[in-house]
Amino acid sequence: MKIGIVGSGSIVETFMDAALKVDGAQPVALFSRSTDSERACYLSKKYNLTLFSDFDEMISDSNIDFIYVASPNSLHYYYSLKALKNKKNVICEKPFTSTINEAEELYKAAKENNVMLFEGIATIHYPNYKIIKDNLFRVGNIKIAQLNFSQYSSRYDYFLSGGSPNVFNPKYSGGSLMDINIYNIHFMLGLFGLPESSSYFPNLHENGIDTSGVLIMKYPKFIASLTGAKDSVSNNFCTLQGEKGCMYINTGANSCDSVTIEIFGEKSKITLNNQFEQNRLYYEVFNFKSIYENRDYNEANSLCEYSIKVIGFVENLRKSAGIYFEADNSK
Repeated sequence: MKIGIVGSGSIVETFMDAALKVDGAQPVALFSRSTDSERACYLSKKYNLTLFSDFDEMISDSNIDFIYVASPNSLHYYYSLKALKNKKNVICEKPFTSTINEAEELYKAAKENNVMLFEGIATIHYPNYKIIKDNLFRVGNIKIAQLNFSQYSSRYDYFLSGGSPNVFNPKYSGGSLMDINIYNIHFMLGLFGLPESSSYFPNLHENGIDTSGVLIMKYPKFIASLTGAKDSVSNNFCTLQGEKGCMYINTGANSCDSVTIEIFGEKSKITLNNQFEQNRLYYEVFNFKSIYENRDYNEANSLCEYSIKVIGFVENLRKSAGIYFEADNSK
């Protein structure tokens, strides 16, 4: 599993460190539009990567069989599609795409070229996420779910001073719903599927982007509140309140560091943890490599269809809340 990288942000270094921990996964190349980029030069030297300034040249390299796309959100579709059409397997960083049409086009290209397409969303691949699934019955019928993932963006002060960083720019499909509440959404949809109704209440900047917001999801027998913020901080958590007890996920949907279960009437709480690798991207890379090695296209397609469902749900939410991207103007 030889991987070419698109992007040079902090998530790229986390991904490469995770890949190096997985036997047989190896980052080998990095694409940067400028080979003089200080960040690209640093990464290429640190990880001994071939540095490409021409993306077409990188995806033509027969030594590379996977492309990891970690560009700004709006460019996920462009780079992923070119790679898929060149018969490269793709790991596309979350959020999968800007629109459901883009997601469906990528899936179609993956099938036509007999390659695999994955969304790099760590949450659903955590061992502790499986613990949550396997133990939900213990707390009885869920009545209330509360999730909060809030992280003050390193680009927010610059944004407030008049700058236009990608993460707060509609042109680049940024905002809190796409960049941070997406973890909470994956957490809920992976456990319970689509709700019967939902509404997103954002804090909107004058440029039309959401800097934070609360999503209310109504299921047939319970209600969920999902908070995501890039303009403020909180203790991040997930709580699933049932008729028999409560399940508390330490540190929230982004990392699921441990799971505590409290059953009403019992004196002690139980804390479970099957995650011992601190790099949060390790588990997704491990799973993707296993699926690839086993040529398990059924599992790859199932994951991709799930990601399409998520991005369709998110697109409807943001449009209902008055949030529009440049990508919405494309067919």
